[in-house]
Amino acid sequence: MSTLNLGLVLIILGFMLETKMGESMRFELDSGQTKCISEDIRTNAMSVGKYAIVNPHQGSLPHSHKLTVKVSSPYGHSYHIGEDVDSGNFAFTATENGAYTSCFWAIYHQPPVKITIDFVWRTGVAAKDWSQVAKKGQVDTMEFELKKLYDTVTYIHEEMYYLREREEEMQHLNKETNSTMAALSFFSIALCLSVAGLQVWHLKTFFQRKKLL
Repeated sequence: MSTLNLGLVLIILGFMLETKMGESMRFELDSGQTKCISEDIRTNAMSVGKYAIVNPHQGSLPHSHKLTVKVSSPYGHSYHIGEDVDSGNFAFTATENGAYTSCFWAIYHQPPVKITIDFVWRTGVAAKDWSQVAKKGQVDTMEFELKKLYDTVTYIHEEMYYLREREEEMQHLNKETNSTMAALSFFSIALCLSVAGLQVWHLKTFFQRKKLL
């Protein structure tokens, strides 16, 4: 394979892997409504995001087009809060494993309006500013793509270990749940048998008292 073809393959592969680790979307939100988006992030992973309201007309945005934005961790710690804003960005390094959420609240307005929001959220290698790396390192295209691909593969390798740990946690939780359900089932059977025995004893005593037995 020629150097040009190898470089092209690396660029395409790096782009495909990076696309899977970044989330870019456009969604609509009515006045007074809320939308939350979650992203599963492992500890020590870099995460960056950018959001902006799409201007429906030329000129400045209408006053009705404002948002309150909050980014929080799985345990409720806030990483970013923006109140009555039309755009913003955030960046943080995750300190907890789990689902991080970005919630958007559209301010209440009468008559109701529909707001369109562009939102980009990237994690891990996709969150790195590669343009600055290329400028600082003064590397050629091939070396730059190789470094980018190496970091991407390293990130995926770490993600695989993280997913394996999550799988082990889920298996442990399933085992505990199954054990608890088995104990509850045994207790329920024992309770039913006890109640049935008491009913038989009560009926037998009742019939003996009435001299029917």
